[in-house]
Amino acid sequence: MSAINISAFRSPKKAELYLFVPQETGLEELPKELLVMFGEPQHVIDFELTAEKKLAREDAATVLKSIQTKGYFMQMPPNEIEKMGDMAPPPERLDNIC
Repeated sequence: MSAINISAFRSPKKAELYLFVPQETGLEELPKELLVMFGEPQHVIDFELTAEKKLAREDAATVLKSIQTKGYFMQMPPNEIEKMGDMAPPPERLDNIC
């Protein structure tokens, strides 16, 4: 897979919900139902994506494949278990103290 220029958009309806689309087509070719669910897209950044590029939460090759087959990639918010993985561990229990 070759490099593709991507535009990333954030959803105003749900925190940490992002949409990646090719810069050349933008939002014009997306299904209307998708945009209704997503809300008015808020532009975040444009960047060049290759299969080797390191992304924060997704595999770049997966994103590229989705864009090439569906015309977009939607990055869903992390689930609650993933969010808990970023939290500090709870303090040790004090059961053994008299």
